[in-house]
Amino acid sequence: MAGFDKDALDWLRTNKEVTIRTAKHPDTEVIIWVVVAADDAVYVRSVKGVQGRWYRDLASDGRGTLRVRDQNIPVQAIPATDDAAVAQTSEAFLAKYQRSSYVGSMVRVEVLPTTLRLEPRPVGAG
Repeated sequence: MAGFDKDALDWLRTNKEVTIRTAKHPDTEVIIWVVVAADDAVYVRSVKGVQGRWYRDLASDGRGTLRVRDQNIPVQAIPATDDAAVAQTSEAFLAKYQRSSYVGSMVRVEVLPTTLRLEPRPVGAG
C-alpha cells in the first residue's frame, strides 16, 4: 500500500495535534497525537490504553479519517505488533512531544499495545 505523500508527512511531523474520525463515529472528531517514524511510517497510540473509544473503534475495523491540513485522508489502522515498531513509536513520541508534561503517559507499558500504524486507504475501499 502506498504511504502518505511528502506534504502530509511533513505536516504530521510538525503538528502536535491532529483529529481523527472513525468509521463507527464518522461525525465525531477526536484530537490525538501522531508521530512519523524514521521510515516515514505514521503511528498513533491511545493515551487511555484500550479504554480509548477512538482506539477501540479503529482496532475493531481499522477504518478512519485523519484530518491533515484542510484535507480528510481515509486511513486504515494496522496494529503494530513487533517490538521494534513499538519502540520506534515511543522514541518518536518522546522526541516530538518532549516539552509536554503529558508525554510520559504515551510511553507507559500499559498503552504500548495500542500502537497503530496508519496508512492511507484508497477512496471507496472498505
